[in-house]
Amino acid sequence: MSKVRGIRGAIRVGENSRESILTASSELLQQMLLVNDVSPDEIASIFFTATDDLNAEYPAYAAREMGMTFVPLLCAREINVPGSMSRLIRILIHVNTDIPSKQIRHQYLGEAGRLRPDIAGGGDNDHRNED
Repeated sequence: MSKVRGIRGAIRVGENSRESILTASSELLQQMLLVNDVSPDEIASIFFTATDDLNAEYPAYAAREMGMTFVPLLCAREINVPGSMSRLIRILIHVNTDIPSKQIRHQYLGEAGRLRPDIAGGGDNDHRNED
């Protein structure tokens, strides 16, 4: 019997522009789906967040551009914590799967790897360890 599992990811965006937000969101989403072998039919929903300094486009629009017409999507703002990483998009995919939680491969790309070096393959930890 399938269970709902969460796949997390984050990416830092180069600038507050529509193109940069959609490119980064698409890159992260594609990587999360690829490494976890997830098809759109297995997705229950996707939750996107962005820091206050990213407002040129909805990150979820990248999923629509990828053809995810019937997947429920939601965007929200990150809490503005002093000292936290700027220009950050996070994605949480809720997926129906038989894969055990410990085998889910979360993706923290580029500079966002500093947020979770324990699961992102390392990186310096000179920012707060946010999750």
